[in-house]
Amino acid sequence: MPATSKKSVASVVNEYGKRLFGFIRGKVNSAEDAEDILQEVWFQFSNLASVDDIESISGWLYSVARNKVTDLFRKKKSKSLDDFSFENEDGELSFKEILLLDETGNPDLAFFKELFWKELLAALDELPVNQRQVFIQNELDDMTLQEIADQNNENLKTIISRKGYAVKHLRKKLNYLYNELNS
Repeated sequence: MPATSKKSVASVVNEYGKRLFGFIRGKVNSAEDAEDILQEVWFQFSNLASVDDIESISGWLYSVARNKVTDLFRKKKSKSLDDFSFENEDGELSFKEILLLDETGNPDLAFFKELFWKELLAALDELPVNQRQVFIQNELDDMTLQEIADQNNENLKTIISRKGYAVKHLRKKLNYLYNELNS
């Protein structure tokens, strides 16, 4: 590694080290995990061909750190997550239970919920408007399917069908999160 690159890496470590550690520490359970992730970030940074090629060093560092936290979360499973079952009596994934999780004091659970919301909103945006509305009204606004049908002057079977299509799409898009949680 050229001397100018070493100096650049050292100055970046000095400039961002404490803030980056604080960012990571806020997302993991232990200081040890945070230190391990930070070490991985610095290792990846030090292996770059040229630091000058990075447009935003802080953006790059935080992005890598966030990805490493995600990797850690996928590898480890919090004990409190083991107790949650996300299937209702019909074997269906219950979105409402996930959305209402109490992540107080549990960074892994808070991170999972944040990731779930992000992915859910993205998947909802892919749905046709009528399917999205039925899903939101039923799952998030606590309206029954009959109430939704009455409000929209629609046949109940149409509303049930829309909800079914929405759930099928969301289950397909969010299945990897469910598998991560239960693996």
